[in-house]
Amino acid sequence: MRKRLLVATAALVAVAVTLGWSPGRRYYRAGKMLSALSSAAQAAGPAETAQDALVEEDLTVTGADGPFRARIYRLKGQTGGRGLIVAHGIHHEGMNERRMVPFARELARAGMVVLTPEMTDLADYRITRQGVSVIRDAAVHLSGRRDLVSDTRVGILGFSFAGGLSLVAAADPALAGRVAYVVSVGGHHDLGRVLRFLIRNQVETPAGLSPMQAHDYGLMVLLYGEVDHFAPEPDRGALRDALRASLHQDRAAAVAAAARLTTDRGKQLWQLADTRKLQTLAPELEALVTERGAELAALSPHGRLAAIHAPVYLVHGVADSVIPASETEWAGAELGKADHIALVSPLIEHVEVSRPAALGDKLALLRFIAQML
Repeated sequence: MRKRLLVATAALVAVAVTLGWSPGRRYYRAGKMLSALSSAAQAAGPAETAQDALVEEDLTVTGADGPFRARIYRLKGQTGGRGLIVAHGIHHEGMNERRMVPFARELARAGMVVLTPEMTDLADYRITRQGVSVIRDAAVHLSGRRDLVSDTRVGILGFSFAGGLSLVAAADPALAGRVAYVVSVGGHHDLGRVLRFLIRNQVETPAGLSPMQAHDYGLMVLLYGEVDHFAPEPDRGALRDALRASLHQDRAAAVAAAARLTTDRGKQLWQLADTRKLQTLAPELEALVTERGAELAALSPHGRLAAIHAPVYLVHGVADSVIPASETEWAGAELGKADHIALVSPLIEHVEVSRPAALGDKLALLRFIAQML
């Protein structure tokens, strides 16, 4: 897939050079970024090669709700560039996630000053207000780094659930006049609606209900975040450890943690998780989603998009089984005639570029990414 994508990019660049078309370089960079996000991307290696020189600076940002770790990527010797916040999704590697680091490096090579904040709750598989606060405060920080950025307005790009949280952050009054654009890659529009999909295997689209098998990973994350609600107190620690290890794909550690369970209920919950039968808990999970309605709404961009006074870019995988593509349709409908682009692509599997597709679909995704460059 990567080879075919780069071939398509090379063809575009050749046409651009022939015609003297200045955006050709942007399309070349877009192809390299998509390759960095592909399933073939390896774990991030050293920042510098013989061909380029990047500076990667780890720092601690003092946010309104407390300090958080972050990393800045930029070209060596660069004193002015367009700033961009890149927010990781739900993954235990956080800002070191294996696809995000190469992606951030490619953005920096394109001349951007990239800041990747660490959201500890998302890295621990929990979707909370902390994600919104960190994204907001990261944008405020980078906007104020006049030694690095040439404009006080910075872009914000979020993957998966951080895509939806990025839209919420961009609507925060604290970012008024500081946002150049917002990109949501596979993000949510209504968090409660997404959780109902994971429980029911039924998508609520603008056109009505549609059956679709949800990824079982979603229910595992949901149970992990609600261990205190489901498990007896003596087993909460062990069950949380077992679920966390399972989400990390560490089978040995998961089994070892599960061996510490002492109650029938705790053992039953682990068995359901381990055999991917958490659908058994559907009635309890749905009642919990209903009970947490106000909290979930506060973590959703639904009803807030009019407060974003900057272009909004939405991209989604057509067969996304974690956050369905209908979430981008809902967000696009709410944006209406506001400045935005919405693309549902067959190349994307949730936030990973890993599916085969026709040349036209590849070029559409390249054009989308090139908008930022």
